[in-house]
Amino acid sequence: MKGTLAQVRTYERSVQLLMVNQFTINLGFYMLMPYLAAHLSGTLGLAGWVVGLVLGVRNFSQQGMFLVGGTLADRLGYKPMIVAGCVLRTVGFATLGLVDSLAALIAASAATGLAGALFNPAVRAYLAADAGERRIEAFALFNVFYQAGILLGPLVGMVLTGVDFRITCLVAAGIFALLSVVQIRALPARRAENGKGDKAGGDSEDGKGRESLLAQWRGILANRPFLLFSGAMIGSYVLSFQVYLALPLEVRRLGGDGESGTAAVALLFAVSGLSTILGQTRVTAWCKARYEPGRALTWGLVVMGLAFVPLLAATAVPVPGSGPGRWLLAAVPPALTALLLALGTMIAYPFEMDTIVRLSGDRLVATHYGLYNTICGIGITLGNLLTGAALDAAREAGMPALPWITLLVLGFACAAALWALHHTGRLAAPEPRSQPVAAV
Repeated sequence: MKGTLAQVRTYERSVQLLMVNQFTINLGFYMLMPYLAAHLSGTLGLAGWVVGLVLGVRNFSQQGMFLVGGTLADRLGYKPMIVAGCVLRTVGFATLGLVDSLAALIAASAATGLAGALFNPAVRAYLAADAGERRIEAFALFNVFYQAGILLGPLVGMVLTGVDFRITCLVAAGIFALLSVVQIRALPARRAENGKGDKAGGDSEDGKGRESLLAQWRGILANRPFLLFSGAMIGSYVLSFQVYLALPLEVRRLGGDGESGTAAVALLFAVSGLSTILGQTRVTAWCKARYEPGRALTWGLVVMGLAFVPLLAATAVPVPGSGPGRWLLAAVPPALTALLLALGTMIAYPFEMDTIVRLSGDRLVATHYGLYNTICGIGITLGNLLTGAALDAAREAGMPALPWITLLVLGFACAAALWALHHTGRLAAPEPRSQPVAAV
């Protein structure tokens, strides 16, 4: 960990701050969100469909507005969107802990989702801009801080929620309020150039005025390599999301809902988070020394597909009736899958973020990140629906291997798509044509 912190100190202050920001953002978010459903259904006594509506509004407002958030970041600057997102989430989280009317809960949920849509593309574009040629290593470090927040957040939230969920909400809101102040005071103003020598959202090349928003979006939608890459990477998000969907369900199926099952589920998240914190920078350095970005991405997806082999192999093992043997069967194969999914993500993620910048031509980077997040978010939703259907079909047909075969094939198919994009030169983009400049 000392080596990781030493690496962080080699970057500009803005990059260091963005990494700490992401840890804090995830700390505040994950201390609250895992316990929101229980609060809505238990403390407030809302029906299941209402709970689903409130949570769905948050997800929809974030995924649906990523493109708008990225566009605003390119037009207005990265810092205003980061600050606006933090302020909005402060209000949203505080409201979630203080109200009980459905309308207010929906509004607060929408605000928390919109906040993510505002600051996520801006943070990544800002990091890519200020890290410069070292952005692959910067995104590796960024992922360490990202995962550390995910790992620590639920533990803090568990302690606070044990006292009162309202305290959890207010503490999370306080974290984002403090983060807002830090951004205002310490984060330098930054906005990107559009790649033609002009600031994004400024005068167009021919001097006739600002390029319209629709023209910018049409240009991005005409970027075929970027769209193909986005489609190929959907599978990585569907696969990695199974740490929250298929793996816990499999653990509960075999380990039950008691303390042993809970311990096995906790093991999944501990393995995933700790492996990334301890191994991300080493994995990235090893891959960068040996592979081009396209090959690294391909290998990352191959590993993510292979991650489901332990679960596939476990279906051939007779299920013990009870005792330590049953718990081991419930805990060990899913934990190995979580470890391999984390490894595949460690391999792919820094090169993935770098590839988006390259395919954008270093132009409208935040908008590209926004559209990419929207595409992958839609893919996660559809992928989870299909995964859930596969799990149900497997249970009804007595074919426990079906979902794991499906996910393994998905990983290999996406790896093949990335390999084809790499070998046909579609992942190679022109060198960035301009550098970010301080906003005035």
